[in-house]
Amino acid sequence: MKVTDEMISHLSHLARLSFSDEEKIELKRDLENMISFVEQLKEVDTSNIEPLLHITDAVNVLRDDEVHHTITKQEALINAPQTDRNFFIVPKVIKKNTE
Repeated sequence: MKVTDEMISHLSHLARLSFSDEEKIELKRDLENMISFVEQLKEVDTSNIEPLLHITDAVNVLRDDEVHHTITKQEALINAPQTDRNFFIVPKVIKKNTE
């Protein structure tokens, strides 16, 4: 695949990026190198290779849910700047527009 100036302009437009002329030249060279590398990978014989679905053989390795020591509501509220004895009181952050 040939990387053209039009392709660079189109990609930069899609990405909403702007490049100087020097940056475009460097970007074009980098894209050509990447495409060349991918084309080299096409030459590798993978006919006897199974597709890799997971990196390891482990399946759904999850921890068991275990109940550990928890704190009481009163302990949780001890250091709160403001409470109403049952809940934290926090400043209002969303103001309703009633107009």
